Amino acid sequence: MKTIATPQSERRWQAVLARDTKADGRFVFAVNTTGIYCRPSCRVRHARRENVQFFDSPDAAEAAGFRPCKRCQPDRIHPDQQRAQRIVEACRILAASEMPLTLNAIASQVAMSPWHFHRLFKSVTGLTPKAWQQALRAGRVRSALHGGETVTRAMLDAGFQTGSSFYHQADTALGMTAQQYRRGAPDLTVDYTVAPCVLGLCLVARSARGICAVLLGEDENRLRDELAQLFPHATRLDADAAFNQQVAQVIGCIDHPQLACELPLDIRGTAFQQRVWQALRAIPPGETLSYQALAQRLGQPGASRAVASACAANRLALVIPCHRVVRSSGALAGYRWGTERKAMLLARESKSKEE
Repeated sequence: MKTIATPQSERRWQAVLARDTKADGRFVFAVNTTGIYCRPSCRVRHARRENVQFFDSPDAAEAAGFRPCKRCQPDRIHPDQQRAQRIVEACRILAASEMPLTLNAIASQVAMSPWHFHRLFKSVTGLTPKAWQQALRAGRVRSALHGGETVTRAMLDAGFQTGSSFYHQADTALGMTAQQYRRGAPDLTVDYTVAPCVLGLCLVARSARGICAVLLGEDENRLRDELAQLFPHATRLDADAAFNQQVAQVIGCIDHPQLACELPLDIRGTAFQQRVWQALRAIPPGETLSYQALAQRLGQPGASRAVASACAANRLALVIPCHRVVRSSGALAGYRWGTERKAMLLARESKSKEE
């Protein structure tokens, strides 16, 4: 049977030549001379192109008279998919459990050894099972407190067994005590100052924990309004002179991007957002990464939109360099403080790297 070359078939052939595992499940290829069909990633010796044809599914290949390869078993669920399904099932079990589960308990429920399960869970979700459960409980606490529940009821409903473990973890996850969070943080005090920089104006704010906001703009009143939206119930005060040194260090990131900001930070966000922000801080000055590549680096290749949302939620410009993330095409895409500033920051970093 003579094969007909099409743009799609040629792309598929390139995937077969590369043994691209990402193409598994999208199609299968069959060899006319052997009567066998395989996954794109199959390690068998490549056949001649004129003897290969492609099918959208194993059923279609078998309907055409081909039989499955015994080596790559294209008619069965891919082992990687089987393992991923176990992690999905584990997440469902953890989400449905009212109480925290031990590593041994959850591993046994998905028929895996604790060591293998822990390793696979972290590679798929980016978090350990313990950290995943902590993030899940923190999310339940936030929802309950937003809904007006008492702190005690929110603690019990979220699965915390003791008050000490709850207050320790809730304080870290919420950025404040649970009582403050429930009341809208009326006891929170935020000091801030606005200073000029090459990008216009820069507002730097700090809480008792550390730098909690770095905002860029052209109008001082608008920057103050933005700070008020971020901390609507907090007491906002003009910072004292001693704070100016920290402000200078933040602004110095513009002129000297190779210098890391060593100031204490008050970073507030969901577990996923904090993972994204941590990955952003690992991108060297003068380099960029696409949203897709960053999602893959986090072990969640399908989460590029969630990565973009986490970048947009960043309130610490320069310190958390979300300007170093671009589209796959290289286009700058959006930036909370304007694409012109993004272009200027990247240009300055690129020049600094060359020097």
